[in-house]
Amino acid sequence: MELQGKRILLIISGGIAAYKSLDLIRRLRERGAAVRPVMTKAAQEFVTPLAVGALSASHVYVDLFSREDEQDVGHIRLARDTDLVVVAPASADLMAKMAHGLADDLASTVLLATDRPVLVAPAMNPKMWAAPATRRNVETLKADGIRFIGPMTGEMAESSEAGVGRMAEPLEIVAAVVELLDGGPKPLAGRTAIVTSGPTHEPIDPVRYIANRSSGRQGHAIAAALAKLGADVTLVSGPVTISDPAGVKTVHVERADEMLEAVVSRLPADIAVMVAAVADWRVATSAGQKIKKKSGEPPPPLVLAENPDILKTVGHHDKRPKLVVGFAAETQDVEKNGRDKLLRKGADLIVANDVSPETGIMGGTRNRVKIISAKGVEEWPDLGKDEVAARLANLIAGRLAGA
Repeated sequence: MELQGKRILLIISGGIAAYKSLDLIRRLRERGAAVRPVMTKAAQEFVTPLAVGALSASHVYVDLFSREDEQDVGHIRLARDTDLVVVAPASADLMAKMAHGLADDLASTVLLATDRPVLVAPAMNPKMWAAPATRRNVETLKADGIRFIGPMTGEMAESSEAGVGRMAEPLEIVAAVVELLDGGPKPLAGRTAIVTSGPTHEPIDPVRYIANRSSGRQGHAIAAALAKLGADVTLVSGPVTISDPAGVKTVHVERADEMLEAVVSRLPADIAVMVAAVADWRVATSAGQKIKKKSGEPPPPLVLAENPDILKTVGHHDKRPKLVVGFAAETQDVEKNGRDKLLRKGADLIVANDVSPETGIMGGTRNRVKIISAKGVEEWPDLGKDEVAARLANLIAGRLAGA
């Protein structure tokens, strides 16, 4: 069984989605895991410790000041005597406590005391999920290494409410648990992937350059997500200020021609994901010395030349990868321009997004994309860039599995 012998500490917080925790317990135990539950006071308003205990075949922990459970500092034992901590559902309140290091009940104390991996499955009203305070807390938790599954888009418990906030389904959470504990199959094992990321810098002189406003966060996240699914990934990165992702071979370049050379030299490959915001033009002849301003004289003209089209080169190459994915960063007519790019560049998928300044996507931590293929357009909700990367990696794995 996939989770045979694994110990899961399941923390159930308050919210109507707590009823799904009962099925989650059953699904985890079906796969051989031992589940030890912790319930907040609010969780007990939605499901009973009796039901949770019956399904888990375990004592249910509810009280930080229990004389029986705390006689050997039980909250520390709970925090350490496990392979993985799963919080499902994770309420906005509990995530806020986690982000700020609060420990005023058993669940928050265990989470502060644990040194084990933590997987969080948020569940709340869409307005709560979108609230600035929640967004800050989520980014803090991600920076602390907390892993997330969901939330998903759909109908809420409240009448006529829909949006991002539904807890991931139990089987989706189980899949994330299996992946975290390295107990499951890697759908991209044996596959090779090339990912480009970040901007390119095209020199005007030794000091100045032409570039795009790209942080590299999305490309780096995609490289990491593909590697997590088992792919052998080479990341070709332009100049960025973020760290190289773990488990990925990273090649650093500056200019578009260097990026093209690095990509083509690594063909053939199974997957190519061209995320980099490559500068469309370069200065035809860059100056060997810094160009000096001269009083009373106009600025020197810059004669531009077109840079190589890396996506089009890969899409039409005689060693073309089995699956070619391009990105279309647009400020208008996003879907139309994405469809045009799909045809012109020879791509299988285009990930199109609106990068107008007011969206904050360029350089930010979130993204809202449309997936364009010959079959049509699929619009994804506003997600963190790590979540977009995970979804795209799974989409790629599915496409290759069906090829």
